[in-house]
Formats: sequence, structure tokens, C-alpha cells
Amino acid sequence: MQSYWRLHRYPILFAFVSILFYSAFAYDLVRTDYIKLFMLFGALFYLCTKIIQFEKWNFKFLFVAGILFRLVFLVAVPNLSQDFYRFIWDGELIKNGINPYLFTPDQILEKGDIIIANMQELRNGMSDLNARHFSNYPPVNQLFFAFAALMGGGSIFGSLVVMRLLIILADICIVFWGRKLLQNLNLSSHMVFWYFLNPLVIIELTGNLHFEGVMLFFFVAAMYVISKNRWIWATPLYAASIMIKLVPVLFLPMLLKYFGFKKSALFYILVGVFSLVLLLPFYASVFIDNFSETVGLWFSNFEFNASIYNVVKKIAVTHYEAKPWELIKSYGSLIAKLAIGIFLLLALLRKNNTLQASITSMLLALTLYYFMSSTVHPWYVVFLLGISIFTNYRFPLVWSFAVILSYYAYSNPDYKESLPLLAIEYILVMGYFIYEILSNAPNKLYFFKK
Repeated sequence: MQSYWRLHRYPILFAFVSILFYSAFAYDLVRTDYIKLFMLFGALFYLCTKIIQFEKWNFKFLFVAGILFRLVFLVAVPNLSQDFYRFIWDGELIKNGINPYLFTPDQILEKGDIIIANMQELRNGMSDLNARHFSNYPPVNQLFFAFAALMGGGSIFGSLVVMRLLIILADICIVFWGRKLLQNLNLSSHMVFWYFLNPLVIIELTGNLHFEGVMLFFFVAAMYVISKNRWIWATPLYAASIMIKLVPVLFLPMLLKYFGFKKSALFYILVGVFSLVLLLPFYASVFIDNFSETVGLWFSNFEFNASIYNVVKKIAVTHYEAKPWELIKSYGSLIAKLAIGIFLLLALLRKNNTLQASITSMLLALTLYYFMSSTVHPWYVVFLLGISIFTNYRFPLVWSFAVILSYYAYSNPDYKESLPLLAIEYILVMGYFIYEILSNAPNKLYFFKK
């Protein structure tokens, strides 16, 4: 016992301090207190780095530490996001046999003939913007909401805990499937802990109940099955990933060269069929209009933590007297087309002859889209981080720290962003991104060695 303590005393102390800091984050932090938020997050990121450096080959230690860090949040109410109120609202609707894509929360309250558990508290908890629009969460995500509402027994707190346990379970599965995929790609299996112990992942997924990790689990599972040359069995997993957050649908062209034309065509058809099967229980005549209207808002109405868009906006408004509300609609429409072009170009021009090369193209394409996007919430970076461990690129790890600068907006009642802080964030991220693109050895830094 003494020898074990002597060998592992620093990682044990770092893990213990991390638990204290996560407890402060979960139960003693108001999101308007940016200084405290930044200091806690920065300290946790440093501790995460040191723990992995000391114990990167000690699977049990890192795995148990990651679970303990998550369990700290088990009974905490999310303090950086209100989205969970809408998750539970949609789940309660499904539990009561109501399609969540047919009515906005405000419409249901106005009608007065639909009653669900805690409806007024849930409506008050979600943002006004959320309550005015139809649900934009795909069908499989809705099933998780419904399961949480059912198991929660009509309690907001109960539903919250169930969702948290589902998200933790997904992260645990990522560790096991991710390690197997890393081994099949001849990469170091400990790289999965750069995801599993990352403070952004723990805080935004387990803490704030975002489902990027669940989407990532199905995606990683599909990639693992593909790596075992059982690509047909990967199609329902890939479809489930799409039906949680839609993002993986953009990656389908990246598999064209890896599979070849005939296999790709069959893979796309099967993924489409399974996606339709998952969609059918929610289909209604107005579904497509309502869903696409809400999804379209992300391209034409919202702006948060943007990089290139903020530069374009500053120039357009200052020098050309452009109207911001008109600019974002035009910009959103243009970026949607540019994004499709970038994904297709990377699919056709890069040598995606191996699975790792295909995943690398997915990473680069999604990164370029986020650089152009007008909305990049912190939890969006989680998926980039998750797929980056299967490549030779580590800039998403830098971004998972630098994105804390965008949280400054939460310290203001009107969510006003600090452009200088966003500039620092993107200089760090884009700078390291360019360095890795130009470098033949992107893992030179000690922190990011395989």
C-alpha cells in the first residue's frame, strides 16, 4: 500500500483536488461569475493534463477517475445551460402520446387542452426563444428524452438524473469502443482519455446534459464495426448517430473512396433506410416544415462564439452600413452552400483510402465549417475532440480549453460577447490548426504525444 501511494501519490492528489473543483463547479458556481468559472475550468484542464501524463498507461486509474468526476454532477442542476428543460418537456409530451414536432411550448400553453407534468415550471425554465419554436432534436434524441421522462416519474429532478446516467453510460461505452478502434487503427489506446477526462466533456455533457457524447458513441461504434470489415452492421449505428444530432450525415461523402462506389452506394441506402425507420414514429404532414424551419434558425438567426462571421459582420456594418439581421440571413445561406462544397471537395480530393484518412477528412471539414459558422456553442467542440483522437491532429484539444473564453457572454444579462476574448480563442485555435496542417509531425508537443 505504501509503495502504491509512493508511486501514485501525485495523480491521486490531482484527482482528489479535481473532485473538489468539480464540486465547486456543480454546486457553488453562478454562470455570471466568469472569473471563478475561468479559474476553475483552467485548473481542471491543467489537472487533467497532469493526470494523463502521469498515468497514461494505467487504464483502471484513469477510468475510475473519469467516472468519479462525472458522478460529482449526479444530483446537480445544470448551471450553464437551460436546454434540459426543453429536453424534459419533449420527453413528457412523448410519454403522453403527443408528437413534440407538432406544437411549440407556447402553442400548447395557449391551447390549454394538453396537460403534462410540471409544464409551467418547464416553460419558465427554458428560454423564450426555445419556447417559441418547434423542437429541433432528432427522433433518437427524443427517445432518450422520453425514456428519462418515463423513468423520472413526472419529476424534473428524476428525469434530470436519468438523462445524466444515460450520458455517463455513453461516455463509458466510448472508452471501450474507442480503445478498440484506436487499436485497430494502430494508435495508442490511452488517447481515448484525452476525451474521457477532458473538463469540457465532463462539464458540458454530464454537467449540462448535452447529448453530443451519445451521438459520438454511436458514431465511434459504427467506425469500429467498419474497421472490422463488417460495414453492413455499422449502418444502423450510423443512422442512430445521425438521428441524435444530424452532424454525421455530413460525413457520408468521406467514406466514398474508402468503400468504393458500390459499397458506398449500399452503405448510404441502408443508412437512409434505417434513418427513415427511426423517423417514421414521429412523421406527420407538417413535420418536415416545422423541423426544417427550426433547424434553419441556426443558419439565419443565431450568432455565438463566431470567428470569421464576426470579422465579416464588423466590416459589413462599419464600412457598408449593412443591417445585422439581414447580414446573418445572407451569410447563413452562403455558408450552408460553402460547407457542402467543402465537404464534397475534401471527399473527392483527399486520399481517403484508409479509415483513419476518412476520419481525418471528417475532422477537417467540420472544423472549417465551424470556423465559418455564426454559432459555435462550447459543446459543439466535444464532437471534434472525440473524433480527433483517431487522427494525428490535436488542435481540438487546444480548442476544448480555449473555448472557455466564449463563456464570458454568460456573465452579461444580455449575453454580450467580448470580441477581444473571442479573438484570443480563435488565434490560439487557428494558429495551432495551421501549425498542424503545415507540420509533418503534429504530435511534437510532449502533452500530445501518442
